[in-house]
Amino acid sequence: MKNIYIIILLAILVAGPTAAQQKDVTATTFEQHISLPNAQLLDVRTPGEFKEGHIKNALQADWTSQEQFKERVKYLDKNKPVLVYCASGGRSGQAAEWLYNNGFKQVENLKGGFIQWKQENKPFEQIANTPQLSTDAYKKYTASSTTVLIEFGAEWCPPCKIMAPVVASVQRELKDQFKLVHLDGGINTDVMKQQNVAALPTFIVYKNGKEVWRKQGVTEKSELIKQLSR
Repeated sequence: MKNIYIIILLAILVAGPTAAQQKDVTATTFEQHISLPNAQLLDVRTPGEFKEGHIKNALQADWTSQEQFKERVKYLDKNKPVLVYCASGGRSGQAAEWLYNNGFKQVENLKGGFIQWKQENKPFEQIANTPQLSTDAYKKYTASSTTVLIEFGAEWCPPCKIMAPVVASVQRELKDQFKLVHLDGGINTDVMKQQNVAALPTFIVYKNGKEVWRKQGVTEKSELIKQLSR
């Protein structure tokens, strides 16, 4: 009998912190918490769902694609709150549990998901229906006699956010030594497919119209400078 009490006590001790740090919250509470300066907002739906409508400033990491999800969330800060949502709360509940079990200290899941968010008339935005870049236009960008850096990225991509100040710093340092072309990966999916770009961010350097280097993911500033200065 004594052993049973010990087991129950241990179960309570283990479950206690999880209940306190990983929880479902209402749309109203979720809205309040995402406005906090250190909040990290994560949409775990597919890119197609995200494009049709998402909460402003959300980062996107598809829970149904575990490789992509794990690659993107590793750039989030484990010590800052993460607020997660999907369509109805199921996928985001699983993602929230995974995040908590992998060291994220405070994780909140939107109860009812994006469906509930819209039902309560909370604000959201959509990716603009901007025409995709054509193959000919892409070739014109890369056919320059100067060095060209093509950056496939997006505002909602966590590693892209990490790279934004790095690329800006390289631009300042090298000034007119290269031309930067930023292509939104949420819009220009056809060009990405044609160029075999499988993930964001991806950097490609062209010289005299020919590809001379490419790198997927977070890249050191020194590596970019090295490739652009050759």
